[in-house]
Amino acid sequence: MSLLFIKRQALPKMNIINKFPVAEIGYNFIESKYLPKGKNEYYLRNAQLQTTQQYFSLTEKQIQVLLQNGNHCDNWNDVLVSKKFNTALVKNCTFYGLVRIGNLSPLYHEFHNFKMPEGIYNSTIISCDLGNHVCIDNVNYLSHYIIEDDVMIANVNEIATTDKAKFGNGILKEGELDEKQRMGIEVCNENGGRKIIPFDGMLAGDVFMWSKYRGDDLLMQKFTELADKKFDHRRGFYGRIGTRTIIKNCKIIKDTLIGADAYIKGANKLKNITINSDAERKSQIGEGCELVNGIIGYGCRIFYGVKAVRFIVASHSQLKYGARLINAYLGNNSTISCCEVLNSLIFPAHEQHHNNSFLCASLIMGQSNIAAGATIGSNHNSRSADGEIVAGRGFWPGLCVSLKHNSKFASFCIIAKGDYSAELNIPIPFCLISNDLANDRLVVMPAYWFMYNMYALARNAWKYEDRDKRLQKAQHLEFDYLAPDTINEIFDALAILKQLTVNEKGEAEITGWENSQRKIVITKVAQSIRTFEEMIKVYAANQLLKHIASHKIKDFDALQSSIQIKKTRTTWINIGGQLIQSDEITKLHKGIKNNKIKSWDAIHQFYQTQSTNYSNDKLTHAISSLTELYQINKNSFTAATLKSLLTDAIAIKEWMTKGIETARAKDYSNPYRKMVYENNEEMNNVIGKLEDNQFIKEQIAEMATYKKQTLALVKKWKL
Repeated sequence: MSLLFIKRQALPKMNIINKFPVAEIGYNFIESKYLPKGKNEYYLRNAQLQTTQQYFSLTEKQIQVLLQNGNHCDNWNDVLVSKKFNTALVKNCTFYGLVRIGNLSPLYHEFHNFKMPEGIYNSTIISCDLGNHVCIDNVNYLSHYIIEDDVMIANVNEIATTDKAKFGNGILKEGELDEKQRMGIEVCNENGGRKIIPFDGMLAGDVFMWSKYRGDDLLMQKFTELADKKFDHRRGFYGRIGTRTIIKNCKIIKDTLIGADAYIKGANKLKNITINSDAERKSQIGEGCELVNGIIGYGCRIFYGVKAVRFIVASHSQLKYGARLINAYLGNNSTISCCEVLNSLIFPAHEQHHNNSFLCASLIMGQSNIAAGATIGSNHNSRSADGEIVAGRGFWPGLCVSLKHNSKFASFCIIAKGDYSAELNIPIPFCLISNDLANDRLVVMPAYWFMYNMYALARNAWKYEDRDKRLQKAQHLEFDYLAPDTINEIFDALAILKQLTVNEKGEAEITGWENSQRKIVITKVAQSIRTFEEMIKVYAANQLLKHIASHKIKDFDALQSSIQIKKTRTTWINIGGQLIQSDEITKLHKGIKNNKIKSWDAIHQFYQTQSTNYSNDKLTHAISSLTELYQINKNSFTAATLKSLLTDAIAIKEWMTKGIETARAKDYSNPYRKMVYENNEEMNNVIGKLEDNQFIKEQIAEMATYKKQTLALVKKWKL
């Protein structure tokens, strides 16, 4: 979305036709032609808006007025203007190269009490196109940029584009033959062994596949080729500042593409950056930021001293309060503030708010929250900087948790405060991991979330869905805690738990989960088994009820004929927050390697196809999970089986809903929570009454509706 420029001499005074190279996307110079009256007329076409602007050489009178206003130009023939150009609104400026200026009117623009008159003042302009009704003042150096309509720029030291500008994309330009000249992002591992090539529009799924499947050399080669195909490798593209964007009080903006309606104030340095922004998804960059070699998605907010180098921030995410993001990808709808994140791939819906937390060389699969003091992945505990942390979605390390490379965690693991000095491999989802120093043992409680923290589990699922602000959902993100990935992990957990020898305390020991000689104890084994089996039932019931409602199925026979029961559950992979069956990923990779899939756009279309199929695939998986749990097949899946399932599901969901309220009620009854308040009235006024909690009220109402509709179905179908 930018324009090629070429070095050129001053325009001859006589008949000449100039043709400029044309960019594939964006702005096109069409051609100039000699007019009988001695004027050169130029056309500038915006390929997106499909509008045409005419430009003319300055008249002698216009040149005289410009000179009187303190302007200078080495060749006034190079300055072209529209018919509604107002010479009185250009003062104390110096022009070099081909400069074209649109309409100017004696009006002012205002944004957040910031007012500027239209026109160009106290600035040096080199080879730029300035759109209609721009406001430019005190820009010391503005070079090779297309400034669209209604842009406001004030008090900037330098805005420039070089002839090798790549705008944050990891491409090689003409004359660059060494791969070392290619900018990459070294995610997941500090030694660069999982480096990916960034490009505008890159999704978390793209980064995951590129960084993960390193054993497939041909696939890696094809990924690079597809990235190279996305861009024109010619040198000399113009930078761009989109319509209605405001830039003020900044130091250096170099080789940067800026979309429409962006707001940039007080930035120290923006170099080799793409900033996506539009009227519905405005991006903002604030004071003290230094951003180099990166891509910023739509609707992002980055402010207050952020430092980011070699990075991608996906749409609707925030970096703030001195955050440092280096060699990392941050997924959609995430927030990082006050802390340091290095060499990491983070899927959507990530929260990390505290100054003393540190995340390094990690794959974090979304819906995660890193607490204060957490040190996730310090490589100072190994011989070389090549360790990794892999954590499934719902990863919650608590206050002052320190983890060692390499460590791996199933989905929805919460880790209690402590230094974990040995590597961990925890295959049980929804568990609480704690460091029992008094007894020198590692303690794991499976199904902890369901038994003791339902409020947080349910609220987080709701919160992530509610905060998903994406207008274009290129990947379907799964936020439900009961989904194909977690259900498969629950089955794996059941296989482990059912083989254990349990003592009178309901505990069992296991080996291989920590690289140490101390005991590893699993608590509440029987309760965990029962709870996990109940979650499988709820998952299956939910999917069946959704299927019945969406397809308006009339009776049990129609239901049986509409569903598939496979012999085995399918395996699934979390591809950037989107759950996709592993067989489909294998087919995708095969298509890429045999050149049937020829672009990253085609890969993104694959994501869309999988999103469309997800409901049916999830239903099939749910039914397979149910039949495996009940040890039945399609023939033995009877009306009585369905009735038993739905009856159990109602009871389980009532228990879960009660658990949501009970978990929150602890905050109102715990004496150590209440001791900071003189009385209940003060507490209720500060944190709100429990009975007024809107989320709990909604959950209770949803449960009532679920029960009513499910019982009505049982009665209607005569189950």
